Amino acid sequence: MTIRCASPPASLQSSIHSTYTTHTKRTNLVLDADTLEEATRMLGVKTYSAAVNRALAEVIRMRKIQSLSGCFDKGLWEGNLSEMRDHHPPVPNKR
Repeated sequence: MTIRCASPPASLQSSIHSTYTTHTKRTNLVLDADTLEEATRMLGVKTYSAAVNRALAEVIRMRKIQSLSGCFDKGLWEGNLSEMRDHHPPVPNKR
């Protein structure tokens, strides 16, 4: 699908040309009507397609966040955080 911007004035048409390409996949889904209505309302979108796309994006976002916990305690980072935080020498007390 190609979406073109509104035509600029004739004086600019030769120097401006904007084209945006979106990738879509047409499919048939069998969805529960009540769940789809509720999702559309809760997600604040106007169309069922937008509701499904937003819900899918949210699931992907949440799974990415959940997968981050697998990176902890795996030895991916080497260093001493305490030493890094102590990069300034202590200031002597002048009393």
